[in-house]
Amino acid sequence: MRKKINIFIASLIFAAILWGSISLSDYYYTNADVKLALINLPPGYTTGSPLPKKINVRIRGQGWKLVSINVGPETEFVVSLNKDSGEYNIDLEKYLETNRSLFSDVDIIKLHPDSIKFFVERIIKRKLPVVSGLELDFKPGYGLATDIKFVPDSVIVSGPLSYLKKLKGINTEIKTLTLLDTRIETEVPLNRMQGFGYSSNVVEAKLDVQRIVDKQFENISVEVIDLPPGKEVVLLPNKIEIQIRGGIEILGRLKPEQLSCYVNYQDLVKDTLGSVEPELSLPKNVTLQYTKPGRLRYIIRSF
Repeated sequence: MRKKINIFIASLIFAAILWGSISLSDYYYTNADVKLALINLPPGYTTGSPLPKKINVRIRGQGWKLVSINVGPETEFVVSLNKDSGEYNIDLEKYLETNRSLFSDVDIIKLHPDSIKFFVERIIKRKLPVVSGLELDFKPGYGLATDIKFVPDSVIVSGPLSYLKKLKGINTEIKTLTLLDTRIETEVPLNRMQGFGYSSNVVEAKLDVQRIVDKQFENISVEVIDLPPGKEVVLLPNKIEIQIRGGIEILGRLKPEQLSCYVNYQDLVKDTLGSVEPELSLPKNVTLQYTKPGRLRYIIRSF
């Protein structure tokens, strides 16, 4: 009985091998993605034009050959330039012969895209600030107490002149951080762009996360600024109450003398309502919630 089972299993294996051999000898169609590589650019030049990273090739061939193409190492479709700058309009089908080794013994039916257009130009360098691409989510009652700090906060960028001169900053990659309730430091890669290089590819983001609270300050004196000679202004009232919002540690260190409240004499002259809103000069990283009262009456005297 055991002998019959072994013979049966061997027969199945032989049949599978025979079927696979026959099937892989037949002709099939498939698609293969190959990396696009530009070579022989002039020294000190690059292309910042948007180009496809890969070319899709529609091919026909025997099954065993198609399998080896799809499971083999990554290949490159090479386009050699003539070391000149300027605009290029490349018909990729004209480069099939020089890339024939990629697809030996198969028929190439179609390329997508079948042409590429780009501009080769001089590389320049600029120092640009890092721009946050972080997506932040905080626990209830928490938030950023100060601006995000990047180390380094700027990078030297090399790239094509026409593109680089338009850039205002370099974005980090999008990274999501959730349920934040304390200070955190994390590394973030810079967003890669074709034809560009950075002095640093990764930056460290420092996030000062604190509980966000409100704090009231009473009896804040209001000053009249730009008062001309011979004029006197009486404000009614001349002291106000304010409420500001910020990180708990920042507000804990904040003193009343760090707050400045004023009205400009010229605003009084232009006023038609009989009252004006006081203006405040607040420290960085805090926001005003309200002033009480919201408007001040005034009397202007001459002497």
